[in-house]
Amino acid sequence: MSLTTFIVVINASLMNVAIPTMVNEFDTSVTAIQGAVSLYSLVIAALILPAGTLPSRHSSRRVMAVALIVYTGGTLVAAVSWNTTVLYIGWSLIEGAAAAVLLPLTFTVLTVSYEDDDRAKAFGLLAGVNGVASTLGPIIGGALTTYASWRWGFSLQLIGMGGILFFVRYVSPNPLSETRSSLDKGGTALSIVGATSLVTGFLLSGKYGWLLVRRPFFVGDVQFNPLGTSPTIWFLGVGFLAFAAFVQYERRMERAGKSPLVPLHVLTNRSFLSGVVTYNIRSIVSAGFMFIFPVYLQAVLGYTAFETGIALLPYSLASILFATVTPGWRTFVSPKTLIQVGIVSMGLGLVLLYEQTGPGQTIGRMVIPVALYGAGVGLILAQITNMTMSAVPDADSAEASGVLNVSSSIGFSLGTAVVGSFLLGRFYGSVVDGVLRARDVTLTMEQRYELVIALEDAAETATKATQQHVLSQLTPPQRRLLRGIFEAAMFDAQRAALLLLVLFVLLLLVASTFLPRQIPGDEEETDNSESP
Repeated sequence: MSLTTFIVVINASLMNVAIPTMVNEFDTSVTAIQGAVSLYSLVIAALILPAGTLPSRHSSRRVMAVALIVYTGGTLVAAVSWNTTVLYIGWSLIEGAAAAVLLPLTFTVLTVSYEDDDRAKAFGLLAGVNGVASTLGPIIGGALTTYASWRWGFSLQLIGMGGILFFVRYVSPNPLSETRSSLDKGGTALSIVGATSLVTGFLLSGKYGWLLVRRPFFVGDVQFNPLGTSPTIWFLGVGFLAFAAFVQYERRMERAGKSPLVPLHVLTNRSFLSGVVTYNIRSIVSAGFMFIFPVYLQAVLGYTAFETGIALLPYSLASILFATVTPGWRTFVSPKTLIQVGIVSMGLGLVLLYEQTGPGQTIGRMVIPVALYGAGVGLILAQITNMTMSAVPDADSAEASGVLNVSSSIGFSLGTAVVGSFLLGRFYGSVVDGVLRARDVTLTMEQRYELVIALEDAAETATKATQQHVLSQLTPPQRRLLRGIFEAAMFDAQRAALLLLVLFVLLLLVASTFLPRQIPGDEEETDNSESP
């Protein structure tokens, strides 16, 4: 399960680092390659809930073996892809669909394979592996892309898949339910529409705005901006309505004596839902941090992908240490308290990074705040997954894993969209303000807004040749002035984005107050051990 998680998580990191090289090799645009990344996330989000319920109807071993074979096939197609269309098919569609099965399956298998302290340790180790993969991905991807080829990143995954297929024999061959039920087609359709619409809305928000239109949105040749609104609000509306209809549909299915995609008692389990919400907000914070921090290190401080990985090493080490060592601490301290201590540690690390942000920031100075943030993540993940999955009976673990993973997937999309668009919007706005001040020019808010949009579009579409041509027309003093404006704008944007993450951490702390003090089931064991 850990090796599966490692490969699936590292796969996305490899892709992100290779984007510039793939643009040149396929003779395409950054937007086209980023589209493959977005489609991969979309496929996972759309399928992860219905895919997560497969072990309830089929053998977990067979489900995993088939998913691994499909993933291997997609990886092979991606490795030999000769254009973006083949890459979309191999990586985004085939690998994405298989990953949607594998991610919730890891939670399900660990839940039914371990109990009590062993289960807590298993989830802690899985969380640590996840953190290590997120950190090593850019390093491995950067090294392979620089010194060999991005295709090796996919090829090496084939070896890992072979190893996992060898160990699949140890996965239980039995389905979780003794009676095989038919697939809830209506619930599946509604969950796919809901997840797809929400993630699409989040992906579009940065470019097209959240409520009012920032730039025209076209579907083919038809513009879609009804009443001057952004397409984001419409996609989000459809997504929320679809999930509301999903809950009502599942209730009607259960009342009719049929098998819903997710049993109603899972959706109404207070302990489970509080864990899902906490896990979701934690995903928002993690996605936002892993977006802005590498961008800041490479775009402002000039770090390479390898140096960025080194700067993130304290996060990786601290997260895996606390995720694997602290699960047993719940014997002495309430798991809820440990989670809240982790949240405070995350917030403290972000505040220290905010204070340090500036030209004199170094890897050495960042060690303590990055380690504090990683320790907080480790403390949370050491308890929250086990707490949430233990809140439901083992027979419902597949459905619970699907719900937990789809909430995490949506959280990661939301975190990247909100924090990423906030960072870039603040940066471009500060650049425009700096240039206007330098030229002593006063504009209306509407004119300034149009300049910001124009700068965003130019930065997205300009080639290196165009950039060099523009720079060659500037005098040395003008270049120095622009360099100073850009650096000041990026430092300002990074501080603002870190403060936004701190606000999300405070929201996470509020959400954690609704968690149960103990992991469900622990109270009964404690009472039994104390009884004469």
